[in-house]
Amino acid sequence: MNIRVHSTAIIDEGAHIGPGTRVWHWSHVCSGAYIGENCSLGQNVFIGNQVAIGNNVKIQNNVSVYDSVILEDDVFCGPSMVFTNVYNPRSAITRKDEYRQTLIRRGVTIGANSTIVCGVTVGEHAFIAAGAVVNRDVKPFALMAGVPAKHIGWMSSYGERLDLPLFGSGFAICKHSGQRYILELGFCRLEN
Repeated sequence: MNIRVHSTAIIDEGAHIGPGTRVWHWSHVCSGAYIGENCSLGQNVFIGNQVAIGNNVKIQNNVSVYDSVILEDDVFCGPSMVFTNVYNPRSAITRKDEYRQTLIRRGVTIGANSTIVCGVTVGEHAFIAAGAVVNRDVKPFALMAGVPAKHIGWMSSYGERLDLPLFGSGFAICKHSGQRYILELGFCRLEN
C-alpha cells in the first residue's frame, strides 16, 4: 500500500490511509477516518472517526483533528494548533450529537498554536497566523491574525502577502509566481 507507519503509531482497523502517506511517532488514527494520498501526520497526532482529510495534507506535531472536521487537499496544520467540535463543552454534559462541522478549504495554512473554533469554513488559500483564534468564517486568500482573529490582509496561493486593500477593488501580482489576483466587492480571487 506504500504507506509508512511508525511502530509506535496506532491505526485502528477500518481507517483509510492513502498511498504515500506517512504516520509518525505516537499518532493515532481512528477506524472511521479517511486520509488521502501523500499526507504527513507528525508526532502525537490524533485523527478522529468522522474526519476526512484530502491529499497532500501536512499535520504537524501535537495536533488533534476531532470528529466533524474536513481538511481539503494541500492544507497545512502547524504544530500544536487546535480544532474544536463542540461549541460549549461541559464535562458533565454529553454533547456528541451537537458537533459542528468545520471545513478547511484547499490550500489553507493554519499557523502554530492557533485555534479553529468549530462550525466555521476557512476559504481556499487563507492564511491563519500563529496563535490566532478563528471563530467566524474566513474568506478565500484572507490573512487572519489575533484573538479573536481579524482580517489584516490578503495572501497568494504561493504564500506571499499581496499588496491589496482590505476593501474596495484592485489587483496585485504575486512576486514569486507571477499570478494575478483581483479584489472585487471585498473578495480576492485568482484571475483565470
